[in-house]
Amino acid sequence: MTEDLDELRALAQACLDADGGLPRLTDDGLLRARLRAGTTLDIRDADDVLVATGSVAVRDGAAMTSGLVHPGHRGVGHGRNLLAWARDQAGSAPLTVTCENVNPAAERLYARFGLERFFAEQVMRHPLGSVPDVAAPEGVTLVPVADASRADLFAAYAGAFSDRPGFPDPTEEEWLEELDGDPEWRRDVSAVALGEHGEPVGFVNVLGTWVDQVGVVPAWRGRGLGAHLVVRALAGLDGEAWLSVNLDNPAGDLYASLGFERYGVRGRWA
Repeated sequence: MTEDLDELRALAQACLDADGGLPRLTDDGLLRARLRAGTTLDIRDADDVLVATGSVAVRDGAAMTSGLVHPGHRGVGHGRNLLAWARDQAGSAPLTVTCENVNPAAERLYARFGLERFFAEQVMRHPLGSVPDVAAPEGVTLVPVADASRADLFAAYAGAFSDRPGFPDPTEEEWLEELDGDPEWRRDVSAVALGEHGEPVGFVNVLGTWVDQVGVVPAWRGRGLGAHLVVRALAGLDGEAWLSVNLDNPAGDLYASLGFERYGVRGRWA
């Protein structure tokens, strides 16, 4: 199994180097979840080197597929063959394609198979060589999550996101339990923003080197608080920082203005 993962990791890294995308694609857990779930198909060259792979998992009447084709072996039909195979494996079950590093040729292929994109995020990377200085709005105090009220953190989250379509509306206990269960939650870098009367008005959560969530309650938007929350988080990180944002979210422009660079796209098709 280790040798198999090493092969998959080398293939995934070659695709990330060419296309960008979700850097965690090379992690063991994600490799297994995306490329070794259910039935798999490997394509090898004359030297027995893995150059393309795909998997299909059918559960509860629905099918999900993921695949990779090495950049040096594209344009010869491997992607088309993998997708046709996945459709055959799915049978009558509706097929969803999960792609963590999209390239234009893959998007054209999905369209030829009648698949439509219903979700897409751009992955963004910050090299942390130069982090801009963004002042806090007047009257705002940032408190690291390690020292903040947990109730204030949840209130900031709910206040920032509850007006958005599809808000999952978790309980405070459910939301905090999920964060507590993540060993990469940086309580020292994550923060709650409090207004002049001590009310929670925004927050940022950082998982490892990922700016996972940034939110500002409606009454405080447009004052630069979101930008301040992000740069304060960046100042506490080393090496590089990452985030992902929906392609149609104007916050992508804000992140670019703070020094984040686009590192590919991930998406879903059905």
